[in-house]
Amino acid sequence: MAPRQTPTIRQRRFGAELRRLREEVGMSAETAAGLLGTNRTMISNIEAGRFGISEERLRRLASIYECADQALIDTLAEMTGGRRTHWWEEYRGKVPPDFLDVSEVEHYAVRLRTVQTAHLPGLFHTEDHARAIFELLVPPLPRLEVELRVAHRLARQSVVTGDRALPYVGVIHEAALRMRFGGRTTARAQLSRLLEDGERDNVTFLVIPFRTGGFPMAGDSVLYADAPNPRLDTVHMDSPTGAVFIDSPTQLAHFRSRLDLIEEAALSPGASRDFISAIVRDL
Repeated sequence: MAPRQTPTIRQRRFGAELRRLREEVGMSAETAAGLLGTNRTMISNIEAGRFGISEERLRRLASIYECADQALIDTLAEMTGGRRTHWWEEYRGKVPPDFLDVSEVEHYAVRLRTVQTAHLPGLFHTEDHARAIFELLVPPLPRLEVELRVAHRLARQSVVTGDRALPYVGVIHEAALRMRFGGRTTARAQLSRLLEDGERDNVTFLVIPFRTGGFPMAGDSVLYADAPNPRLDTVHMDSPTGAVFIDSPTQLAHFRSRLDLIEEAALSPGASRDFISAIVRDL
């Protein structure tokens, strides 16, 4: 079997956790390979997400690594199933790979938390707002590529507005609320959409007004995706060179703490709704 040329974020995350389990017991890849009945190259490929393994082999590795966390083992076992085809696969080769990775992270999450300081959360964009953002990219995108990115962004929204309706908490800075991408009419419609989606039982928006001053992670765009097992949580951050995915246990703990502090600094859900409504009235 040929190795995967472009492992998905979920496949890389699976491999990274196996590497972490091996390193926690101080075992070399050569030793692990010998105990599993394979070679060091195969272990390296598995840990890089280039090869998958069966549930049986996964459980053997967990035993070899002396992992006693049965809940974690069971969650990893669920990830060994053959690669499933999901809606975002139709966009492969048509939008940047990072877009598909974010879709995959969101799909397998059990809760989402975000912080946005310059942009509104993509999971709640109107079509016109999303199009206005993609039309501002430099160099300009061809019209077809703009429309593909808009369609992909709208399709992502099913994780919070569809049948699954994941729990979602979004912290939004006042600066993002006052940006007028696409002009006054588009901005008003976008904020009205936020107010409408904020009525969903699974959605909470928290606003940080200018008067709050500084706060942790000011200027960052952060998505924290809770996995079925906390060890498999993932953080996604935007950067000028593309998406950054973080899964280090230490870093995950730092991000959870920072998000807690940011949410505490924000207005209450009711006050946040009133704040957004006031901005809509001003438009």
